[in-house]
Amino acid sequence: MYLTKEVKKEIFKKHGGSEGNTGSTEGQIALFTHRINHLTQHLRQNHKDYATERSLVALVGKRRSLLDYLKKKDIAKYRALIKELGIRK
Repeated sequence: MYLTKEVKKEIFKKHGGSEGNTGSTEGQIALFTHRINHLTQHLRQNHKDYATERSLVALVGKRRSLLDYLKKKDIAKYRALIKELGIRK
């Protein structure tokens, strides 16, 4: 399993402020980015897995909407987060 409890806690601790702050926008975006990177690697090996491809597109859309929200709320946090996560935009 690629996403264990420990990995999730580490992501939210690093980006969300604390392990328990799972609702923060930055933490959610970081978690989505981790999942997107994993699915991208999976699709490089299994290019005919269309169900995974569909879920990847949906996940990218969710992350995009959260990034748009963060951009409207706090542009400095937005710029820092995309630089830290290596997201193109």
